[in-house]
Amino acid sequence: MSLLIERSGALASLQDGGRFGVRHLGVTQGGAADWVSQAWANWLLGNPLRAATVEITLGNFALLAETDSCLALCGADLGATLDEQPVAPGRSFNIRKGQRLSFAQPRQGVRAYLAAPGGFTAPQLLGSCATVRREALGGLHGDGRPLASGDRLHWHGTAPQPRALDATQALSLFAPDTLTVVLGAQIGDFSGQSLFDAFNREWTVDQRADRMGVRLVGPILRGARQSMISEGVPLGAIQVPPDGQPIVLLNDRQTIGGYPRLGALTPLSVARLAQCLPGTTLMLKPISLERAQTQQRELLGNWQ
Repeated sequence: MSLLIERSGALASLQDGGRFGVRHLGVTQGGAADWVSQAWANWLLGNPLRAATVEITLGNFALLAETDSCLALCGADLGATLDEQPVAPGRSFNIRKGQRLSFAQPRQGVRAYLAAPGGFTAPQLLGSCATVRREALGGLHGDGRPLASGDRLHWHGTAPQPRALDATQALSLFAPDTLTVVLGAQIGDFSGQSLFDAFNREWTVDQRADRMGVRLVGPILRGARQSMISEGVPLGAIQVPPDGQPIVLLNDRQTIGGYPRLGALTPLSVARLAQCLPGTTLMLKPISLERAQTQQRELLGNWQ
């Protein structure tokens, strides 16, 4: 079973749950930036939650069905249509041979996730097919390239009956008021005024944002040091470079960093940030490690 990509910008890629256990080799994790929406898309089809999906960023994407099947769509509303009929995210749907699935531009959110029965097939490299362009790793051909016009997406699973998320399952990811932060080892390096500003004033998502990281614009944060010996950086790490404007590191981040860190966003907040368009305003809020772990366990319980 297959889909032919008729139109693709430079921002659509195959992403699964990510690549782990290899950061000591300098290889980053990759994987879906909004892992929550990807998991729901796979759940709708009965797939493993980490199965490969298409991450469609900002739209400008079109596919032609070459076989009958059932697909699922979650995440951002990018104006998806099936033969010019609207397809809302948060549901699976039947698609027939010869039908065209198109994505226009963002209406709400940034990234949509398209899943197929059993997950899309691609070479497994270091345990994952996640596309990381900088490392020339993963993707449809194993070389890190994004999806392009003329590519074919294949899968081998059995199409289930269509279904949709209900109101209790749907999770609001868009335009969040607050992102939660587990404080880091260097939190004491920042001045009292900077810490007050960090968690009591608004931040704006900058246009300088991609799968490596998102810059936040707001009050200037000052600390006792502007650099340090590089150390490993986790997903969601909030680095503060010398200009005092934080950078939140995402899936395609470098594996080590040498700037002081406020801490790291919780996994749910990372997913929410990945859906924020430039210009979105938000607040940061500290959360204890124990509370963050409890929230993560509760979230993961949605798919059990």
